[in-house]
Amino acid sequence: MQRILAGAIFWIAVASIAIAQAAIIRSVLRVDRGVADQPLRRASELAWAIVPGIALVALLLFTWRAMHPGASRVSGQTSVASMSRS
Repeated sequence: MQRILAGAIFWIAVASIAIAQAAIIRSVLRVDRGVADQPLRRASELAWAIVPGIALVALLLFTWRAMHPGASRVSGQTSVASMSRS
C-alpha cells in the first residue's frame, strides 16, 4: 500500500509541476509591448522560465529511479559495482 501511495503522490507532483510550468511559460510568451521591442530581454526571460523546468524534469527522473531501483537496469547488463565485487 505504501508504494501505491508514493506513486500517487509522485504523479500528483508531476501533474502540478507540469501545470505550473505551462502557466509560467504561457505568461512569459504573452506579448508585452515593452518587452516585444527588446528581443534579447524576451529571450532572457524565456530562458529563465525554461531552465528551472529542465531542472525539475531531471529531479523527477532521479526521484523515479530512486522509487524504482530495478527498473533502470536492463537484463543482461552488469553494473560496474557488480563487476568490481567479482
